[in-house]
Amino acid sequence: MDVPRIPDIPRFDRKFFDGKERFTRIGSGKVGGKGAGLLRIHELLLSRLEPDAFPSFSVGIPTLTVVATDMFEAFMERNRLHEVAYSDLPDDRIASAFRKAELPTELLGDLRGLIEKVHQPLAVRSSSLLEDALYRPFAGIYQTKMIPNNQLDADSRFRRLTEAIKFVYASTFSKSAKNYVSMTDRGIEDERMAVLIQEVVGRRHGDRFYPDFSGVVRSYSFYRSGHARPEDGVVNLALGLGKSIVDGGLAWSYCPAYPKAPAPFASAGDLLDQTQAEFWAVNMGKPPAHDPMNETEYLGRAGLADAESDGTLWRVASTYDPASDRLRPGLEGPGPRVLDFSPILVHERVPLNSLIRRLMKDCEEALGEKVEIEFAVTFEEETGAPARFGFLQVRPLVVSREFVEVSEAELTADGVLLASENVMGNGVVEGVRDLVYVRPGRFEPTLTRVVAGEIAAINSRLLEERHPFLLVGFGRWGSSDPSLGIPVDWGQICGARAIVEATLPNMNVDLSQGSHFFHNISSFEVSYFCVRHDRDDRIDWEWLERQPPVSDTGRVRHLRLSEPLAIRVDGRTGRGVIRTRG
Repeated sequence: MDVPRIPDIPRFDRKFFDGKERFTRIGSGKVGGKGAGLLRIHELLLSRLEPDAFPSFSVGIPTLTVVATDMFEAFMERNRLHEVAYSDLPDDRIASAFRKAELPTELLGDLRGLIEKVHQPLAVRSSSLLEDALYRPFAGIYQTKMIPNNQLDADSRFRRLTEAIKFVYASTFSKSAKNYVSMTDRGIEDERMAVLIQEVVGRRHGDRFYPDFSGVVRSYSFYRSGHARPEDGVVNLALGLGKSIVDGGLAWSYCPAYPKAPAPFASAGDLLDQTQAEFWAVNMGKPPAHDPMNETEYLGRAGLADAESDGTLWRVASTYDPASDRLRPGLEGPGPRVLDFSPILVHERVPLNSLIRRLMKDCEEALGEKVEIEFAVTFEEETGAPARFGFLQVRPLVVSREFVEVSEAELTADGVLLASENVMGNGVVEGVRDLVYVRPGRFEPTLTRVVAGEIAAINSRLLEERHPFLLVGFGRWGSSDPSLGIPVDWGQICGARAIVEATLPNMNVDLSQGSHFFHNISSFEVSYFCVRHDRDDRIDWEWLERQPPVSDTGRVRHLRLSEPLAIRVDGRTGRGVIRTRG
């Protein structure tokens, strides 16, 4: 594959920096995978996207400064952090050691120069060197910290920025990161971390700062509905910061080839229950209790009524009329507000979908394969300027080319442990004898965090034994909202070769769409099954309960079978089957 070169970035010069430079670099090292991807796309956008092609939008990458990997190496060496970083200490102990350490003096001077000229919210993001070297994204593995950067005195803003950088550095050596790297052919000692300091796309509304909406685009969709084909892709949209999407929360999903297709909800009740009701924003108000090791320290949730008061809801919502059982685009009249993006997608107040399809095409051509894109959009009503489309990230998507066939008859054949007609992935999974499942009769939505911890412990043990496993549970794996599913991160389940998301009457949510979580699944080619209790899908729970366990917490059982499971997924039809024999 012919990967475009990474353009040079001007060195940061505190004497001449005025806060308006688009891209600058502190240090002489590398910029990491995330930084490299953004810089390649920046060059692509400038060369291919004609300024008059989409006059309704101003498309670009938000202003950023890269702290290169040599600053990370100096930080580690001068503070003698390697021993604690490579140890098995808990994440909070490692983070505490990093927080107490001193950043290199040559970095501190430049950071001070930057913060004195910049007064808008900033996202401090990881940019892993292994991510670039392996051409494999470490999506959701390392941390991002957003800071309001609105304190009157530069000392306070400077202190928050340095804390955020050390927080990102510490996440390099979290248990999740170590588990993830162990699944590759590298070791955690090979990792080097660059940091991106990037403006947050959005506007201020009182004590909240957020974009009108954020989105994640995948140019290949493993979940299909209606007439959509896998290569048509999928888009997820959410009001506010993109954390709602990438953490597996509720978001609006549609196929860019069919933006006006009706949503696949069986009833108005489902529509109201399974569309976004809260959004994330940067907290610009009273500072919270100081908690530098908390990723969401400066973030807050708000409701749709807050967005309506802010004037950001009318472009993205419809109103449900119970009398007619219909949705009306916009906010006229009483009734529940529904975040369905109908004013933009159906009535095309701005050509968002056309822009998305163009960017999908251009990015695929640039990277030479299927892609995932993250973006944020802010409208500029007061100035009459074009809407700002902030291009936040692009990653390669791994798509298997070898297809297998799973017939309808196979779904009900003898020896079937599990079958579904809605499966992500493709191919045959071999060598899986271990099975970890959440017991349906013992599952309680209020205990999902406890279940997550129990599964993480089993995952760590099986990683050490090098035993891949099948994981079965309820609700959305990876959701940050424990009421929607089991809130694991990828490092807590990364040993699974196949994952099953099942529903129950008390955990009956729509398909998970967590961008970071699913990107790792596709990268490692993990098969992902959705099994609904109210459809023809099936799981043989009685067979599972009859098997003797290796361990049983009461909620989570670990089985080790005498023969490997037969796991097959048909990527063309979305059918998948797991058999206990043959």
